[in-house]
Amino acid sequence: MITTLALLADATAAPGPQSNGIGSFVIPMTCMLVIFYFLMIRPQNKQREELQKRIASLKTGDKVITASGIHGIIANVKEGTTLMLKVADNVKIEIDKSAIASVNPGEKVLSDKDKASADKAAAEKPDKTGSDKNPALKS
Repeated sequence: MITTLALLADATAAPGPQSNGIGSFVIPMTCMLVIFYFLMIRPQNKQREELQKRIASLKTGDKVITASGIHGIIANVKEGTTLMLKVADNVKIEIDKSAIASVNPGEKVLSDKDKASADKAAAEKPDKTGSDKNPALKS
């Protein structure tokens, strides 16, 4: 009885490795490449195209960050591939448009006069205490 069970166990054991042909390798590899494309390559291409559009539409006053980490404000966009970047008062550098890593066109750049008037308006605005905000506390 035990020898019969041993023979049956040997007979039902998994046979050696079977080859299903090249399909057993190509199908999983293709799936991995498709997933890699949609998770890595495609989003990066979209980001690069968006940055290229922003660089093409640069105008004076936009805040930018260069690839080397210099923050500045565009002083002049020249014809061709260069622009003038204001990095401090009376300090302008000429850089290549391809060196721009980030563009923030929505930020408004305030001059010193605008900053002073904004600070003055904030100082003139009365502070509201808790009793001013809640009408029940006024009496």
